[in-house]
Amino acid sequence: MRFENTTADVWLPIPADEIDDLPEAGASGLNYRFWDGGPEFPADPARCAFYVVPYMKGSEIAVRPLAAMTSLRAVQTLSAGIDHVTPGIGSLPPGVDVCNAKGVHEASTAELTLALILASLRGIPGFVRGQDAEEWRAGFYPALADRSVLIVGYGSIGAAIEDRLAPFECARVARVARSARTTARGPVHALTELPGLLPDADVVVLSTPLTPATRHLADAGFLGRMKDGALLVNVARGPVVDTTALLKEVESGRITAALDVTDPEPLPAGHPLWHAPGVLISPHVGGSTSAFMPRAKRLVAGQLRRFAAGEGLANVLLTTT
Repeated sequence: MRFENTTADVWLPIPADEIDDLPEAGASGLNYRFWDGGPEFPADPARCAFYVVPYMKGSEIAVRPLAAMTSLRAVQTLSAGIDHVTPGIGSLPPGVDVCNAKGVHEASTAELTLALILASLRGIPGFVRGQDAEEWRAGFYPALADRSVLIVGYGSIGAAIEDRLAPFECARVARVARSARTTARGPVHALTELPGLLPDADVVVLSTPLTPATRHLADAGFLGRMKDGALLVNVARGPVVDTTALLKEVESGRITAALDVTDPEPLPAGHPLWHAPGVLISPHVGGSTSAFMPRAKRLVAGQLRRFAAGEGLANVLLTTT
């Protein structure tokens, strides 16, 4: 895609000189503009052809320039989900590819998922509190071995989670996605089969995108079908879980939860989730690790090489009409 007799802007939340293997500015017909969500735009949004959304800056910042980006051809998020840009998609011109960051977050998010499961089952938060209080909290604690795990949302992150579960000798791993299919590891069940799968799971992992169909997926009915003593792990998006329904279940002591994402988020001081029994909270850091930046830069460079060459982009989740 050479821009003859003119140039097009690319908005990047990472300085261009920090990204290896980008198409050469000018010669490729592309000008690189740095914008990480600050109050001032780096240039006229109408000249932007490729917009890389600032990472973890929220929906308001993500969509702020979209309505004015009348020459836009592609939106690239640096997150696995695109829910933070969907409020602005209706303002885009037709033919804009909206791409996610598949390949960037799988390893880190799967690592944290296993950490949350193991910490919750083995009682690590209690051990930390015991150390602070100089208390020796011996006893028997649940293991992941011989447990049944249900992964709800079996995309690339869900598959990466199962990869890391493999050495832990789980009794069974069941998989659920929007629609049924078969994988090398076994069947993937449709969301409609969840009611029959939940009662058998010791650990339920949510790794599904946030869509209208998955908002409050884990509602009172969902949580009520989980077996007594089961653990809910949410590494998806906070609103996938109905917070009021979850609080009722954990406060009763019937189930426990490990949450990397919450609703609301950030979780405000004084919110009952902070001190709810059996709840472990991490501050939405599934993808925010040392692995993020090198992978994000490789993704952006690869996408822009394809864009400049007029090739189809990777990770296209939708194209505007």
